[in-house]
Amino acid sequence: MQSPKEIFLELLKPDGKPERQLKQYEALHIVLNDPVNSYLRAGRGKGRTNIDRWGTTIMWPEDAPGPMPHITPETKVCPDVTRWREYVHAPDLAANCSRGWETCAAAAREAAGDSKIVAGFMGTGIFEECHFLMGFEDTLTNLYEHPEEMHQLIEYITDYRIQFVKLLIDGLAPDMIFSHDDWGAKDSLFMKPEMWRDFFKEPYRRFYGYIRSRGVIALHHADSYLVPIVEDMAEIGIQVWQGVLPDNDIPALQRRLKGRMVLMGGIGAAIDRQDTSEEEIRSYVGRTLKACCPGGHFIPSITYGLAGTVFPHVDPIIDDEIDKYNSVLHMPAVDVPPLPRRITAPKADISVKAGEERGGGLLSQLSQALCRGQKKKVLELCRQGLDQGLEARELLDRGLVAGMTKLGDDFTAGRAFVPEMLMAARCMAAATELLKPWLVSGGEKAVGRVVLGTVKGDMHDIGKNLVKIMMEGCGLEVIDLGVDVSPEDFVNTAIEKNCGIIACSSLLTTTMAEMRRVVNLSVEKGIRDKIKIMIGGAPITQSFCQEIGADAYTADAGQAARVAVALLKST
Repeated sequence: MQSPKEIFLELLKPDGKPERQLKQYEALHIVLNDPVNSYLRAGRGKGRTNIDRWGTTIMWPEDAPGPMPHITPETKVCPDVTRWREYVHAPDLAANCSRGWETCAAAAREAAGDSKIVAGFMGTGIFEECHFLMGFEDTLTNLYEHPEEMHQLIEYITDYRIQFVKLLIDGLAPDMIFSHDDWGAKDSLFMKPEMWRDFFKEPYRRFYGYIRSRGVIALHHADSYLVPIVEDMAEIGIQVWQGVLPDNDIPALQRRLKGRMVLMGGIGAAIDRQDTSEEEIRSYVGRTLKACCPGGHFIPSITYGLAGTVFPHVDPIIDDEIDKYNSVLHMPAVDVPPLPRRITAPKADISVKAGEERGGGLLSQLSQALCRGQKKKVLELCRQGLDQGLEARELLDRGLVAGMTKLGDDFTAGRAFVPEMLMAARCMAAATELLKPWLVSGGEKAVGRVVLGTVKGDMHDIGKNLVKIMMEGCGLEVIDLGVDVSPEDFVNTAIEKNCGIIACSSLLTTTMAEMRRVVNLSVEKGIRDKIKIMIGGAPITQSFCQEIGADAYTADAGQAARVAVALLKST
């Protein structure tokens, strides 16, 4: 009978013959207490805020499952990427991580025995380190605005990561390196595939090339949608992609990869909830196994970057369902026609021929310049429009908002990505500031007012910030309460500021219940019939929205803005 380690090694072979499906992380012994990780994570713990070795402020609230960077204008390590060498200083690993390796390696080998793979752990990858240093939005916009400096910074971080992994391999002698770096959200990359290839592909080829040259298995964790770059991942030496969300269409990926990379995941956070029933967990896992196991080179597991679910009752049921699957004879997958690739709608033509209507040509140019993130051109066209007698509201609605609406549609369809949205938002902010005197003098008002935030216990803000950008771009006034927002703060702000919408974001299944509390509190306060409640985030679904009595669920920022406008106009 094959051990878990032997099964794992069989999966790495294009023609390997594993005896059964592995149960999640059962083949891996992940080492978290080696000298480098102990040095880098010193002082980190639940209920604490500390400064890491790079200078980033790390917060870990008592009720949160893990730590998160807390980046504000005051705490930002690198406020100006053009001067990054003045601000960014990699930890001195050689001087601080030379002792304790023999003891750590011996303990790891003893714990792993002959049945498990010893895996060295490396969190905060190259892209993540960039946005830990300067913030997510600055990182993505700097790829456009300061590409030379970003290439230099990325190379500096890559050199550090290679020094890190060399120490791990020399000192721990692991079978595998387990490296983290999220490159996307649930349903899209954070940037265009071409941009990822330009900035990150070659640095990661160096990193994973070094690991492979030492005879060590290369595993990459990213619980993201990475379909557009999956061939690149196999090419640069990644042997196992852990964290594969079901949204990636795993059976289709198996047909494309043909055994060049093991896919580990498929069991998303949707079932890791306090209220999940055994029947729901078994049904979800059973469907995943039936869909993904026949294609081979697959390890069913929770998509998190370490073993274990947040709610303890979930993990044993997942493992038991895998045991049941293994107890039955299954036929290997047969060749079937591949599923169609993800298809996006054709680009909408928002151009208006000059002369078709008053100001049409200029307004079309304004929309297009905003979509391209051309701030100087946007401001120039706004001034030209005012000089030609166009109303400020026309420039805003038919030019700027039209451009943001198109960009939101493109984002929803997978044609535009986060950096383009951020660049357009900066254009929008500058243009709105320019037009403000004319809008105020004309008595113009915003479409409506929204109070927005990430719910209590959740420190994630990327999705929330994108929603804010798109809502403001569509003419809404947004009061952003930030992260870790209590139901009382949502409801009281809505009352005090006369908001028409409460918009709640959540990335963690552990915090979804806070949305229910927002709905219930709005009823208690007597405002439920006067206000609309919107919810969103990776674990949120339409059925959950209906269950808690919210008004709308949206899957992305562009859709959220459109729905918000529609809700406010309907009241």
